[in-house]
Amino acid sequence: MKLIDLILNSDGKFLTIDFIKKDGTPRTINGRLGVTKYLKGGKRTTDPSKFVIVYSNDAQGYRAINIDTIQAVRMDGLTIGRV
Repeated sequence: MKLIDLILNSDGKFLTIDFIKKDGTPRTINGRLGVTKYLKGGKRTTDPSKFVIVYSNDAQGYRAINIDTIQAVRMDGLTIGRV
């Protein structure tokens, strides 16, 4: 199973994603997809084929994660990572 498939099929479950930020530093985010409560309107400014939007529990906001920089995903006790 690909990492992005696991993320996109999370069905609103909480997940943890390890990825590399744009500046090259590693980051771990805990959150979930599909949160619409805090949206204010407008349109998406990122390419959906390159970025996934996650609502971060810690930051209390939406974060765009580059799909190509995702290192590992943890959900329901399952960890899948790139080798």
